[in-house]
Amino acid sequence: MENVARPWAALWSLVIGFFMILIDTTIVSVANPKIMEGLNADINSVIWVTSAYLLAYAVPLLITGRLGDRFGPKRLYLTGLVVFTLASLWCGLSGDIQTLIAARVLQGLGAALMTPQTMAVITRIFPPDRRGAAMGIWGATAGVATLVGPILGGVLVDGLGWEWIFFINIPVGIVGFVLASRFVPALGTHPHKFDIPGVLLSAVGLFLLVFGIQEGETFNWGTISGPITVWGLIIAGIIVLVGFVLWQHFNKGEPLLPLGLFKDRNFSLANIAITSVGFTVTGFGLPLIFYYQVVRGLTPTQSALMMVPMAVISGGLAPVVGRIIDRVNPKYITATGLVLMSVALFWNSSLMHPDTPIWLFLLPSTVLGFANAGIWAPLSSTATRNLPPRQAGAGSGVYNTTRQIGAVLGSAAIAVLIQSRLAAELPAAPGSAGNASPMAFGGALPPQLHEGFSTAMGQSILLPAVVILLGAAVALFFAKPQVTQPWTAPATESKPTSESAAPEPATDGGRDAVADGVEARQV
Repeated sequence: MENVARPWAALWSLVIGFFMILIDTTIVSVANPKIMEGLNADINSVIWVTSAYLLAYAVPLLITGRLGDRFGPKRLYLTGLVVFTLASLWCGLSGDIQTLIAARVLQGLGAALMTPQTMAVITRIFPPDRRGAAMGIWGATAGVATLVGPILGGVLVDGLGWEWIFFINIPVGIVGFVLASRFVPALGTHPHKFDIPGVLLSAVGLFLLVFGIQEGETFNWGTISGPITVWGLIIAGIIVLVGFVLWQHFNKGEPLLPLGLFKDRNFSLANIAITSVGFTVTGFGLPLIFYYQVVRGLTPTQSALMMVPMAVISGGLAPVVGRIIDRVNPKYITATGLVLMSVALFWNSSLMHPDTPIWLFLLPSTVLGFANAGIWAPLSSTATRNLPPRQAGAGSGVYNTTRQIGAVLGSAAIAVLIQSRLAAELPAAPGSAGNASPMAFGGALPPQLHEGFSTAMGQSILLPAVVILLGAAVALFFAKPQVTQPWTAPATESKPTSESAAPEPATDGGRDAVADGVEARQV
């Protein structure tokens, strides 16, 4: 295996870009108050800065995984990195909230091109018996990025302005492009037919559902325009998504969503669990940051530093977890991590009062660090362990799609809950009760309203706390991982040039993996 095109160098080259795009999922949370102030936006508009990115990220993931199989994961990754980096420049130069949202859509599309390729390359260049350690690095990157994002965002917002949370991506993108060009192998490709009806159905269904949920409070859950209502959009979105699944089932060609992947029990359960993780990680940051900055008066940097225990503990333990998940049943580690995350969020909720000693919030932050270390690597390894490499693109696309769908729904749901709880807890706020936000006070909240605002934020954080518990229950049903064998094959094995020429997949994906190892050696 040491001859397979320096797999660890390829992994670390991909980690740079993957880390950057995940940072942008969470970095905006700490900058939201400053963006609201700088662009004169309301709370719902500024939440769309995150939701638009997540939606544009999630919808194309199924097809971009297939595009990587068809045109090569390296080529797709580098294309996405260029799009993402240029979109970051546009974000930083935006002069109004509408332009920023549009730039974030383009940024999300770039991220969608990149993400499935990272998992696909790992699955194809690492043998099953060593894939856990590689997935440990990949999973640690995902976990640490969700924590470092707010910290880095706070420092940049305070020191240079909110625009720099996007400008920082430009040099990182350039370095990532150079390293990936040099170290990521150009793996073989497989022809695929593209399911255009599936793409349209999934995109329309997701948009209708998310738009309806997030804009529900704005339109008082009633009429938007003419015959178009909030509930009509939500129901239509659900119907379209059901139609998408049915189309995937009956499609006689090559469906966008290979339902056969879900015959693997662990793949199915890992996708449900990662959806709850995406929902929770995206959902809990917003009310917590608003509480820190609006009620406690912390600067963006100070509020982000409250998350340092999470980042330090998660970053230190995640690689350790990655090394042991090949030898132990990952369900126990995963379930424990998910339960700990729920405990930490319930703890945060109970502390959210105006007079709580601020240092007490470092305790649940510490628990969140242990939680994250036990979640990302075991889940990603469990999802992909039994996938044959020629299904790596499709499998990683599905897995990342479900995570991002969870994040999109979490962003939309927390926006609705925050607005409704503010309306209930701040009935005497200036302006309409349904728009009780910091902007209603010119960026400052009168002290007499601190308790109500704190209560609203504490109640909002309970939703992601409950959702992550559902993920923990699912993880308990993971089957014991199959025993995998190291790859062994003569170096003279021929390179497959198409799906039909590739070896038939073995039970553990070993034979296809051998072929892909040979591909990498021949680059």
